[in-house]
Amino acid sequence: MQTRFTKPELPKTLRRYFPELEDLLLEAMTEAGHVVEVRAGDSMMQVGQQLKYMIFLLEGNLKIFREDDEGAEFYLYSLTAGSSCALSLSCSYRMEESAVKGIVMEDGVALLIPIEFMEKWLPKYKTWARYVIDTFHTRMEDILTTLDQVAFRNLDERLEFYLKRMQRDQDTDVLELNHQRIAGDLNTSREVISRLLKKLEQRGKIELSRNSIKLVAL
Repeated sequence: MQTRFTKPELPKTLRRYFPELEDLLLEAMTEAGHVVEVRAGDSMMQVGQQLKYMIFLLEGNLKIFREDDEGAEFYLYSLTAGSSCALSLSCSYRMEESAVKGIVMEDGVALLIPIEFMEKWLPKYKTWARYVIDTFHTRMEDILTTLDQVAFRNLDERLEFYLKRMQRDQDTDVLELNHQRIAGDLNTSREVISRLLKKLEQRGKIELSRNSIKLVAL
C-alpha cells in the first residue's frame, strides 16, 4: 500500500479528493474508517447484503450493477477515485439491504466507514449533509441518463454513449474492454456488439485490438 494511504497521510489524501469537506470532518473520517486494498474481480456489495460500511473509493474503479432474479446484470454507473457510493450511503442511513452489486474493475484502495457515522455526522459537520445530498444528486443523474439511453436510444447509440462514459470514468482513450463484457453491460449478445464495433471502426471512430478499444473520433 502506498504511503499516502497510511493513517498519518490520510487526511491530506482525503482533502485532495474531497476538498468540499471541512478539516474536522476529514479527521473524523480518518479516525472512524479503515483503508482496504481492493483487487479487480472483488465484490464490494451484493444484492440482498446488509451493508455495514459507507464506501469511499480512493483509487481504482468500482462498477455498480442492477441484477435481476435470473442473474442478468444491468450496468448503472462506475465509481472512480475521489467518489463515494450513494447507494451505500442510502442503505447505511435506512438500514436497508443492498439492491445492487458492486464489482471492482481495477485494483485500488477504498476507505470503509461504519454505517453509524452516516447519521452521527449530519448534525455535527455542516459540510456532511451537503456532500450526501450532492452525491445522491450526481448518482441519480447517472442512473436517469442510463435509463434514458435504454428507453429512447437505439443500441448503436447506447454503445457510443457507453464507450464515452468509460472514456470519462477511466480518463483514457484506450479502453481495456472485450466484446463479451460490453455485451453484458448493455444486456445484449456478444455477436451484436462485435458487429456494431466493427461498423464504428469502419467509420473511423474507433480502433479495435485484442481486448482493447481505442477511441479516435467518438
